[in-house]
Amino acid sequence: MKYSIKVNEVRAKEGSNIKGFATVVFGDSFKITNIAILENKDKGELFVSMPRYRSNERDDNNSVIYKDVCNPITAEFREELYTNILDAYARIKEPEKEETQKQERTQEMPEFSVTVTPYEREGSNIKGLARIYFENSFIVNNINIVQGKEKIFVSMPSYKTKQVDEQGKPIYQDVCYPVTKDFREKLYNEIISEYEKAKDKSNEKARENAEQNHGNPDRDKKARESAEKHHGNPDKEKDKEATPFR
Repeated sequence: MKYSIKVNEVRAKEGSNIKGFATVVFGDSFKITNIAILENKDKGELFVSMPRYRSNERDDNNSVIYKDVCNPITAEFREELYTNILDAYARIKEPEKEETQKQERTQEMPEFSVTVTPYEREGSNIKGLARIYFENSFIVNNINIVQGKEKIFVSMPSYKTKQVDEQGKPIYQDVCYPVTKDFREKLYNEIISEYEKAKDKSNEKARENAEQNHGNPDRDKKARESAEKHHGNPDKEKDKEATPFR
């Protein structure tokens, strides 16, 4: 998969292990932001941390569990991407080599596939949960299909900034998103199309189950819990502040 990388060094506060942030663009079509470059001070090594969000889950020690918004799927692509990001960071530390930090941009749209799970909860305007797979190498999670006033639309993963709008409401910034109009239309149309197919399939299955069992609320609850387990609960997590590092 062809992509470009841009890295910015950060002058962090004393005691912080943040050294920089990277942005990756697949082709010229899809951008991933808030990729952190961190320092393991015990080992004196740098490592890459993908954008994360604070989930409602806790581990055995009752510590909050953070989950990746997006991440490489395969070990091979993870090693390639993370190595290139760290190499780009190393180059900006050497001014004479800084101009080489970007890979050659390409006009090609990356190949992708999407999966969608319908999500129904009373009082929620979130109607579906989607994932994007880029060339079976990189996954983007936490994509919501939202019911608007007139039609449904796609909402990309975002985090709450410290800024507010004119009404005093928090301003959210997308973590990853389509860059070009053509790719945005192609991607969003595919997501909505898959949502409609999944919704029709789910409704058909529900009708069949209703005819056979005359309704089974326990089964419906388990199905919803299963979707939340794999995608998270968007109603609980949509107001959580995303963070690119622990």
